[in-house]
Amino acid sequence: MSMRRSGLIALAALLLSGSTALAQQPGKPCAADVKALCAGIAPGQGRIKACIKKQLIGLSQTCEERVFSVAVSSKVCRDDVTRLCASAKRGTGGVRACMKANIADVSEPCKDAMSRAASGRKLLRGGDL
Repeated sequence: MSMRRSGLIALAALLLSGSTALAQQPGKPCAADVKALCAGIAPGQGRIKACIKKQLIGLSQTCEERVFSVAVSSKVCRDDVTRLCASAKRGTGGVRACMKANIADVSEPCKDAMSRAASGRKLLRGGDL
């Protein structure tokens, strides 16, 4: 194999590993999920958020923890948490598990909040998404 060809292969491997590392950054727990689940979706006009909203159950554990933690702590989801998970044990992940189990009954504003969190959108209005 020529030196030039092996150099190109090494560069390609480095670039690929870099994009994987970027997708798994600690501050962006859902980046890999968005990339995998919404490949081919053009960003803008809420298309990524809509894609993730349809797939809230198919997320990785890291992303799922982020999404359901945001849902539990968000003002937007407060009524859903009270309505669906009032008896869930707090502080042990019980509310997050309850919200996941009841995802079909979660309100559209709360699902929007979760999908915004997954797509990397920032919190608005002091905790609301």
